[in-house]
Amino acid sequence: MRALLSIDYTFDFVADEGRLTTGAAGQAIEAALVARTQAFIEAGEYVVFAIDRHEETDNYHPENRLFPPHNLAGSAGRHLYGRLAPLYENYQDAPNVYWIDKRHYSAFSGT
Repeated sequence: MRALLSIDYTFDFVADEGRLTTGAAGQAIEAALVARTQAFIEAGEYVVFAIDRHEETDNYHPENRLFPPHNLAGSAGRHLYGRLAPLYENYQDAPNVYWIDKRHYSAFSGT
């Protein structure tokens, strides 16, 4: 069994208007990322969406001193970017697809 980790491929990190966008570099991998994600899901392999989640009122989080507000709970910034969003919606109830909210850079810290 294999696993694919899809980390922070969200509006705020990829879209031109995103608060911490990678811009064209992030957008350039969309087709390959979507194809790989779909292949893993359909093969029954694990797919984990580890997505940054911050609270607008959390004044003590260390990232607040380093970055502008991003991936705020309830905001469009947390939505998966581009064609990854409808792919997730189609498979979100599959037994091998998981969503994890994370609060740190690392997908493994505190999740």
